Amino acid sequence: MASDRGNLSRKMAAIVHADVAGSTALVQLDEALAHERINETFRRFSQSIEKYGGTVHEIRGDALVAEFPRASDAVCAALAFQSSHSEVLEQLDDEIVPKIRIGVSLGEVIFADGQVTGEGVVLAQRVEQLAEPGGLCITGAIHEALPQHMPIDQEDLGEQQVKGFDEPVRVYTVRLKEDADLPEPTIVSEPRRSTVAQVVLVATVVALICGGVLLAWVQPWQPDFEPASVEKMALPLPDKPSIAVLPFDNLSDDEKLDIFVSGLTENITSALAKISGVFVVAGDSAAAYAGKSVNVKQVQKSGDQLRITVNLVDAIKGHHLWTHRFDRPAEEVFAVQDEITKQVFIELQVELTEGEHARIAAGGTNSLEAWLLRIEAYNELIKWTREGHVRALELYRAAHEADPNWAWPVAGFTWIHHYEARRGWSESREESIRLGTEAAERAIALQPEEWIGYAALSNMKFLVGETEQGVELGRKAIELAPGSFAATANLAFRIGEVGRGKEAVNLYERAARLSPKHPWWIDLGHGFALHLVGREEEAITIYQKAIDAGAISAPLRVRLAAAYVDLGQMDKAKAAIEDALGFDPNFTIAKYFAGYPAGDREAWYRNLLVRAGLPEHPPLELPDKPSIAVLPFDTLSDDPEQKLF
Repeated sequence: MASDRGNLSRKMAAIVHADVAGSTALVQLDEALAHERINETFRRFSQSIEKYGGTVHEIRGDALVAEFPRASDAVCAALAFQSSHSEVLEQLDDEIVPKIRIGVSLGEVIFADGQVTGEGVVLAQRVEQLAEPGGLCITGAIHEALPQHMPIDQEDLGEQQVKGFDEPVRVYTVRLKEDADLPEPTIVSEPRRSTVAQVVLVATVVALICGGVLLAWVQPWQPDFEPASVEKMALPLPDKPSIAVLPFDNLSDDEKLDIFVSGLTENITSALAKISGVFVVAGDSAAAYAGKSVNVKQVQKSGDQLRITVNLVDAIKGHHLWTHRFDRPAEEVFAVQDEITKQVFIELQVELTEGEHARIAAGGTNSLEAWLLRIEAYNELIKWTREGHVRALELYRAAHEADPNWAWPVAGFTWIHHYEARRGWSESREESIRLGTEAAERAIALQPEEWIGYAALSNMKFLVGETEQGVELGRKAIELAPGSFAATANLAFRIGEVGRGKEAVNLYERAARLSPKHPWWIDLGHGFALHLVGREEEAITIYQKAIDAGAISAPLRVRLAAAYVDLGQMDKAKAAIEDALGFDPNFTIAKYFAGYPAGDREAWYRNLLVRAGLPEHPPLELPDKPSIAVLPFDTLSDDPEQKLF
């Protein structure tokens, strides 16, 4: 039987875990004074956290947990506190000196019933235990997300085997440079109360209690409910992920809610049909269970309050993937419909297609219409065809009209103009560059806290040869959204195109960790970066994986051919080119480099494509009618008059 998880939500964040080194010894010296100083220490640390835009979630005994949307803010808050705290400790004239160890990780946090848990929190705690008293340690993912201009020194401690994690974790110590000043907070907010009151408890007891609850939630050996029988399904499921939206149950006595319940099911089904790469079962065919009803969605009403419980479940394995409860006033019965639809849509994207990036991309707008239009536009954009981009531009404009203050559709304009300028699809390359740059700048002005505008402007800078500005803007985007695979992969793509293979490989590997279910275009770039650094066999594996997953892309197969040429496997190279031309008979070397530049490595890569057999020019197209070409006559005489004739 499934446990009641209450309000449960997840998100990716930079997580801070701090504790007092040797707290037991301090308490034994003077319990009252030790608790007083520890509480005062965490109060000041909480102020530093809030100053840099973070949120304190737990203060229990000798430990603190907080989360930040940006890695740099988490590190700055920790260093600012340690600096000021060391000055406080210098004033003490006894042995009760509460030195703080701090760890920062990037990972998922889970919020449920007022508690914060998750793998990211555990990792931050493990990393914190590697820090010296008064010190700060961070994971490799945080290290990668930090901007290069920060006034800090980092020491690589190498890969550390930490308890509870199968794979070793790379860890760095971080210190403020001597006589350097930290940057001022870029997020200024009113002081907020901690979401959890300060409670002095024995830390080990709390950890055991929390651990037991978490164990009940995630134990893999026991399904939450009886799984569906694949053998008994009326129709076979397709290869792609399949979704069936089962009807909500009205558990109240209010018959008026029946209309709402029916509409909600239909609304969610229609919205989910817009997810690319997912099969949505029609409403009247959503009987995944043979002869059984599955009560996974409920609507209840008590007085003037409405409670809607939604569960996302894996019907084959019998596990809950996500649960959320919406408590709203009864008069908001229809207003909450859009909110539920959007939230379910996002969680399915997280589980099936985009990972944590889906939650990040959904931020910034409350308009379901604008958000769905943006999804449609993106699906057209990634077709990478002229027709698809024309349609995408129309949809981005409609999304912008639905929410003029949302940055994402405006940044979408930049993506269209950027690609038009590269492909030569517009009448004026200069005009496309101007329009794309203006749109990116407008997106940043609309929502400077969103990463998408900076990534869009980064692309335009790379396009006009301003590489270092492009890199700086790309890193800014990653700093704002360290959990977005798209922000990381976008910069990786651009860096790879200018020949900086090693940097690109590192970024692609990070993007793949952030979203194992990433789209094929990441494999297109990742394979190229691997090829740049001489890892041809790994590149071939990456390309082939994308092809096996159904990627319809001529450039992907052309890059596969180039890797085969470098390994001397010419038969496979020519077969890959033949495959590519099957998708686009007019694909040429010139067309390839118009869309995928290679910086100072272009001559090397062009030679590989020539050897693979990719034509320089498209084949000559003859008209349907018979064609005649008149060739010059040759004279075999030395008579000048004959030659004139």
